[in-house]
Amino acid sequence: MIVGLIIACEAGFWVLLAAGLAFRYALRMPRTGLALLLCEPLLEAVLFTVTAIDLRNGAEPDWRHGLAAVYIGFTVGLGHSTIAWADARVAHRFAGGPPPVRPPRYGTARAVHEWKVAARWVLASVVALALLQGAVWYVGDQGDVSSLRSWQLRMVWLIGINLVIAVSYTLFPKRAPEGEGAGKPVDAESGSGRSSRR
Repeated sequence: MIVGLIIACEAGFWVLLAAGLAFRYALRMPRTGLALLLCEPLLEAVLFTVTAIDLRNGAEPDWRHGLAAVYIGFTVGLGHSTIAWADARVAHRFAGGPPPVRPPRYGTARAVHEWKVAARWVLASVVALALLQGAVWYVGDQGDVSSLRSWQLRMVWLIGINLVIAVSYTLFPKRAPEGEGAGKPVDAESGSGRSSRR
């Protein structure tokens, strides 16, 4: 049931995003569009509630409960940037908005961009870690929490990977080829593959 609910939440995220942008730009109803986008956190609230009830009713904690915590964490850390990314592109395509700003490619500007991307992934991982730890405390000594601990270890690894990437761009910045500029200004809401929602 929990896995199905996670899939439903993910589908619901994209449906609400598409509907919100459609109302905002195609139908010229920005308030309705904003209201739909603001409904996004309700999906995670439902998932959190159902997962907590499942554990309270005596379900053995397993990978599905851990996945629910990780999904919520990733939505908290990456959901806003995903919405902003899509909004900028739809506004440009259908509402005459400015072209989306590409992330810088070289030098200090690229390093700053990578730290901002890393910060979003670290936030997602920290929220997931906190929810997982809350589940561990909630279950207490009455159940096997090894699957929750394994998810926590994955989140620690994810934090480490993102920090290593950001540090590498700081210590070894990419240099622009001769005759090419240092890149465009940093756009915190657009980015490399790591800045996507998943």
